[in-house]
Formats: sequence, structure tokens, C-alpha cells
Amino acid sequence: MAAGKGFSRIVLGVWRVTGWGMDSAALAGFFSAAADLGVTSLDAADIYADYGCEPVVGAALATTPGLRDRLQLVTKCGIRLRSTKKPEVVVKHYDSSAAYVTAQAHESLRALRTDRLDLLLIHRPDHLMDADELAEAVLALKQAGKVLAFGVSNFTPSQVELLQSRLPFALAGNQIECSLLARAPLFDGTLDQCQRLRMMPMAWSPLGGGRLMNEDAGSGLATVLGQVASDTGLTTDQAALAWLMRHPAHIHPVIGTGRIERVQLAAEAAAHALDRQHWYRLLEAAQGHEVP
Repeated sequence: MAAGKGFSRIVLGVWRVTGWGMDSAALAGFFSAAADLGVTSLDAADIYADYGCEPVVGAALATTPGLRDRLQLVTKCGIRLRSTKKPEVVVKHYDSSAAYVTAQAHESLRALRTDRLDLLLIHRPDHLMDADELAEAVLALKQAGKVLAFGVSNFTPSQVELLQSRLPFALAGNQIECSLLARAPLFDGTLDQCQRLRMMPMAWSPLGGGRLMNEDAGSGLATVLGQVASDTGLTTDQAALAWLMRHPAHIHPVIGTGRIERVQLAAEAAAHALDRQHWYRLLEAAQGHEVP
């Protein structure tokens, strides 16, 4: 089974949704238009927009009957940020305790106005994670039908292996920073593990936060990216996304945009497979030296 089955190849990130300037009806229309383009998976987190992202998304979904069923809702928990909304938090920390994950899953269900989460991720590794305790909590959420799939975010291969060893079901994904500017997953075993376990890698910041076309990004990368884009008939952003999606681990880029034109361009990139030479040219330019 291919990694990410049931999720769209391009994932729409809603981290900055509160700044998109859309009311609930307009946002619902945007989600519907994205779904029409095949971008049906939304990526949220409890902490996004100072704990305000999920309620905004939920309000939008509530305006349009049937819209929720067209989408896959991905959300994350486990980071506890200082906020006026959370006066009990005096220091940023991570919490993968059974009580906290269970409570946050239910809070996400309430905020998103849904009866199930398609994918729940532990947002960051917790040095105090008790794998047995966490496994018991997520198993209960799955058995209750409240979380359909479970995964992690920003976990190292050894951290994935630890948690997987306690679970009677396969972890569905690991959301990681990965781009031409963030290449560590190619070399540290993360993407190898995803391919071995058929676990969906989701790439956050797949365009390097907009830095890819900066000549200072690294050794002529912007120039080569432009050349590959010209050769393939893609835009530079599309070429960078296509580079990610060419990897056999079946990477799902998470794009954060409130513009349907950018969603369409990303969806089009998903249909283009870079050839090996274009792929390696970009890797060579990103590294600044010939690939060993």
C-alpha cells in the first residue's frame, strides 16, 4: 500500500488561517475550491494562531453541509506554549502524557466541530514520553472512532521506532521539515524509515519559507532551480515541490496559502515527475558540490 493512501498528495496547511482575511463562508468556499482541485487534506494544530486556528476552521466547516466529508482533517498536539489563553503554562514544554493527549484530542474535535480526526500527530518529541502510556491513550482514541489514524511530527527514526514498538497498529505518518534547503531527512534515515514502513512523510516548509529563490540560499541553487523550471515548463515553486514528490518515500508537501491560484499550481506539480538528472542537478546545487 502506498504511503499516504486516503490523503491528498498536496496538503493545505492552515497555520496562518486567521490572517487570510476570510470570514467563515469565504473560508468554506476556499476549502471547497481546493477540494475541487484534489487538495482535500487540511493540516492544523491546537497551538496554531495562538490556539485560534482550529475554531476558525471548524466555524468554516459548519457553514457548509457535506464539506467536512470531502476533507481529511490532520491536527497535532503535544506542544504547550505560553499564552494568555493558557495561564497555567509558565514555560514552553512538551506533553505526551495520556491525560493531555486525550484531552487535546477531544478539544480538537470540539473546535473543529467534527466527530473524528482523520490523523492526529504528536507535534514534537517529548523527552518525558512514556511510550506505553501514550500508546494506551491513542489506542483508546482509535477504538472509540475519534482518531482514525495516528502519527508523529519532527520525530527521529529512533523515536519513531520506540513508539511503533508499543503500538498494535502502524504509525501513519511523520511530518518533518524537508525541502531543498532542509535535506537532513535524505541522509539521517528518516525517509528511509518512511519508505520501509510505508509511513507517509509530510513536508512542512517545502519551499524553505520562501528562501529558495534567494541567491544566498546556497551555491547557485536559485539559478539551477530556474533552469530546471524552464526545462520542464514548471514554475520554480512547482519544480521545488516536484523535487520533493519525486522521492520514492512519497512525500506530501504541506503548503500554507490562502490563494487558490497557489493551490492549483501545487496540485499541478503533483502530476509532474522530475527525471533523475533534474533531481540530482537540484541536489548538487543545494549541497554546493557533486553528489558523492
